[in-house]
Amino acid sequence: FRYYGVDRCDFNSSELNDIEYTRSIFYNKLEYARFSSSLGKFVGYTEWGVKNADYWNSQTAYIQQLKAARETYCQYNIGIWYQNP
Repeated sequence: FRYYGVDRCDFNSSELNDIEYTRSIFYNKLEYARFSSSLGKFVGYTEWGVKNADYWNSQTAYIQQLKAARETYCQYNIGIWYQNP
């Protein structure tokens, strides 16, 4: 059994409006919850994921940190991506 998370930036340009940050949480190869910066919250895909999503969404500071990741993590690194030929 393995627990892991994957952070991802999806983008069409370096403009902040064109960037989506997602954090997917997996257990035993099954994604059970995902944070989307477009939604601004976690969504659960299993019974356990729904319970965890409800808890994580109640943690205001954690959600604000994830929302900020779109600018601090994604936009910064995408800027570097576009600088390289």
